[in-house]
Amino acid sequence: MTSQVENTGDFAARQVLRRYKRAATGLLVLMGGLTVLGYAAPAAGWVRDGFWLEMLRAGARAGVVGGLADWFAVVALFRHPMGLPIPHTAILPAQKDRLGNALGRFVAGQVFTEKEVTRVLAQMDVPALVARMLDDSATQDTIVGAVTRSTPQILDRLEDGRASRGLARVLPRLLGGNDLAPVIAKALRSMVDDDRHQEVLSYLLGQIKDGLQSKESSLRAMIEDRVREQGGRFLGWAIGGSIATKVILAAGKELERVDPENSSLREGFTTWVRAQVDRIETDPERGREFTQAVMSVLSHDSVAGWWGDIWHRFRRMVESDIEDPEGRVASLVRDGLSRLATQARTDDVLRRRIVDGTNHAVLRMLPFARERVGDFIARVVSGWNTVEMADRLELRVGKDLQFIRFNGTLVGFGVGALLFAILRLMFGLNAQ
Repeated sequence: MTSQVENTGDFAARQVLRRYKRAATGLLVLMGGLTVLGYAAPAAGWVRDGFWLEMLRAGARAGVVGGLADWFAVVALFRHPMGLPIPHTAILPAQKDRLGNALGRFVAGQVFTEKEVTRVLAQMDVPALVARMLDDSATQDTIVGAVTRSTPQILDRLEDGRASRGLARVLPRLLGGNDLAPVIAKALRSMVDDDRHQEVLSYLLGQIKDGLQSKESSLRAMIEDRVREQGGRFLGWAIGGSIATKVILAAGKELERVDPENSSLREGFTTWVRAQVDRIETDPERGREFTQAVMSVLSHDSVAGWWGDIWHRFRRMVESDIEDPEGRVASLVRDGLSRLATQARTDDVLRRRIVDGTNHAVLRMLPFARERVGDFIARVVSGWNTVEMADRLELRVGKDLQFIRFNGTLVGFGVGALLFAILRLMFGLNAQ
């Protein structure tokens, strides 16, 4: 389709060029005819010699000379006039390499300038372009395909130990660093502000309650033994069982009374947690102790084995999911792209970051791109066939160059006639 459009355009341009060439040649032939007529008419007795006839002959001769000179100049740009290898003709084909280098330098130095590129970027709504691209289904399919194809390699690299070794080197430094304690404290404070710590307390209380129920017989026996140790065998036999029952029932009731909305125990737990967070933030020694405790937990063999089992299950799940074009991974990627597109349209901060990032990246790459564009143009022009190059150039600018022929013929006619008149007035009949 593109080639057909180009061929149609070339055909129309060629027709126009031929029409203008014929017109310029026709004007030159007219000047030649006037010259011949100017000499033939007196010889045939049609008119007599006189000032005006002589001025017409002078103008026509000058018009022929001017038209021929400009025809020669125009043709010499593209080929040898009449096929004769006259020196300094077929200039553009002969200077093809120099032309390509000069054109490349001009485009690189005068078009791809920092000022022009910045001006063009300022006129573009880059965030909107990014949003449209991210919303395009073809773009999303391409990105989803790239993510799903690269996922197995990413999982292999994570599993072969390189990523884990890197984390093993970085994690101790992070955990042992002075900046980790404030980060942990901030996370814990956010958890307390959202009452997430109460969920932890509820879980612990539930575990204690379950433990009391499952170990009730053992606890009962332990309490009876303690009563016998303190009060004697008879007292333990008499009231040990009753005391054990009361203690277990009291503990169960106390645990039941711990209400999430109103409980002195929960309030006390909140106060204690906030105090610990404050100590982590303000006490360097406490911060170091906390990070060391976290490090010891993460480095424990049981935790490592637990993470390994989780990893293998996670990998199997991901590998199964990426085979489905509508799976969770694909849906997450598409949802993420759609949200990013929405933000690119509405979020002023993100829009500014996109604009600044684009400007910085383009201007940073500009010197390299400018050099490559110049080299590319030079190589393209150098690779052109000389005949094709001359034809292409003439097809693009030949129409305008025909006006040089028009002007040369008409200006020559006018100047020749005027010059004859001036010389005749100055020197009389001697100015032939």
